[in-house]
Amino acid sequence: MATKPVIEIEYCPKCNWMLRAAYMAQEVLSSFTDEIHGVMLVPSEIAGRYTIRVADKEIFDRKRAGRFPEIKELKQLIRDLVAPDKSLGHSDKSPSSNI
Repeated sequence: MATKPVIEIEYCPKCNWMLRAAYMAQEVLSSFTDEIHGVMLVPSEIAGRYTIRVADKEIFDRKRAGRFPEIKELKQLIRDLVAPDKSLGHSDKSPSSNI
């Protein structure tokens, strides 16, 4: 059996982004309890950094994207790597879907 991945959220403590990182960690843990080993919050030494990695693979960078990830988007990015067949319920529906 493969080792469960660790999700890493690296955030800028000088920017006061720890609460945002903790909230995202909580959301990830509640959605992927059985699929991941855990979530690690990493205070960055680089100002303005907010980067999310799955098993050392970067999946989101705030500076490159020009914004923070939406929770729905973050869950989809993680799901696609750790549990591609997992349903995310309402988070799977596209914004343009009115069904």
